Amino acid sequence: NWVRSAQFSPDGKTIVTASWDNTAKVWDATTGQELHALEGHSDEVTTAQFSPDGKTIVTASDDNTAKVWDANTGQELHALEGHSGGVISAQFSPDGKTIVTASGDNTAKVWDATTGQELHALEGHTWDVWSAQFSPDGKTIVTASDDKTAKVWDATTGQELHALEGHSHLVRSAQFSPDGKTIVTASWDKSAKVWDATTGQELYALEGHSDWVNSAQFSPDGKTIV
Repeated sequence: NWVRSAQFSPDGKTIVTASWDNTAKVWDATTGQELHALEGHSDEVTTAQFSPDGKTIVTASDDNTAKVWDANTGQELHALEGHSGGVISAQFSPDGKTIVTASGDNTAKVWDATTGQELHALEGHTWDVWSAQFSPDGKTIVTASDDKTAKVWDATTGQELHALEGHSHLVRSAQFSPDGKTIVTASWDKSAKVWDATTGQELYALEGHSDWVNSAQFSPDGKTIV
């Protein structure tokens, strides 16, 4: 069935894929050999990501859960249960201690990556949350939603800090710059926008596309955006 995401491990030796066949798989990047099938979800797996140290993997699924797996053995370690809608994305924090999930239930949630315990619910969006990303220092989270906004949250308390309001259609992606000072959002209003991450102020609009913009990313040095 369809493969919806593919990511290298931090050391580049393995790859994890997420599929609509309800599984993720770990592969040897050099030989292409399948090493493990991560089986346990009861619906499509939307994304799979390695932890920063490469020892664990988090998967997100339309079965309303995310799961944490041992990357070396393929064993399920924790089920992150609490969303009432499909989980669209799941990301580790930079230090690997927490995970943020984004869901079709209009919320994001922060979890303890070691225990699987829910720490905070990020509540405030009025439609599906499509992505949730930690800042480079791990102190804040940015979410992108179909409610035409992105929001910035305190990762420690779950408190909403800023609403990034200005798009006229769905916001499908929001990413921090490498220095954490700005955010770029991508929207179905045919534009991307850059925002001050500290104040939530819009800095400029990237206009020129003639159809939906689904993703936008900074370069590693933060000087350009694609």
